[in-house]
Amino acid sequence: MASDISPRAEISPKAKIGNNCKIYPFVYIEDDVEIGDGCIIFPFVSILNGTRMGNRNKVHQGAVIAALPQDFEFKGEKSEVVIGDCNVIRENVVINRGTHAGGQTVVGDHNFLMEGVHILHDTKVGSHCVFGYGTKIAGNCEIGNGAILTSAVLQLPETRVGDYAMVTSGSIFNKDVPPYVMAGGNPIVFNGINTPMCKTIGIDDKVIKHIANAYRLVFRGKVSLFDAVLQIKEQVPDSPEIQKIIQFLENSEKGVI
Repeated sequence: MASDISPRAEISPKAKIGNNCKIYPFVYIEDDVEIGDGCIIFPFVSILNGTRMGNRNKVHQGAVIAALPQDFEFKGEKSEVVIGDCNVIRENVVINRGTHAGGQTVVGDHNFLMEGVHILHDTKVGSHCVFGYGTKIAGNCEIGNGAILTSAVLQLPETRVGDYAMVTSGSIFNKDVPPYVMAGGNPIVFNGINTPMCKTIGIDDKVIKHIANAYRLVFRGKVSLFDAVLQIKEQVPDSPEIQKIIQFLENSEKGVI
């Protein structure tokens, strides 16, 4: 089915628009843009050069996709924002494209970005994440699958959030938040395991206890992160979830919260 495009939208003839899209009046779309099938683009959205958008996304009023990087290293190179399928991008969200030639800011599938969220250059977001009102993600960050960052969270540059972690409202952090945990406050601290999410995704109760034991060694022990990882390997029964935690901790360059 052909797309329903308002004649009052300003769309470059070079842009590639998929089938069965709905594009409202006063949308602005530049030349180097690709939009998949079934997307809904509400009024006053700007979709700029470098956008690669998948299927069935909804982009609400005032959002800006592929805004120029807010990075002093940016010299005008060609870069991208890559957005997957079935995302909801609410009002006034800003997503910056990559800083350097070939760089990408990536947003996966089935994410929900609430009003005023800002995702800066070269950040990589997984799938099934939720970003609350006014949350800001700095450049070169990584966010795993199923993560929840509630309202007014500030994630500082080059930090990571693991799969199925939750960061509570108003938190600011400059170190990594590991998988399956709940964290919050200023300064941000470990607040336990994200047990409801673990159960939602089908993790066995016994494994949830193992996850809690692993993080007890990390956050309640009086040893270095390196030694805590060794203790997890020695003391906690193995599983894919425990391997995910070990790998995340071993790859941490900023350290953990």
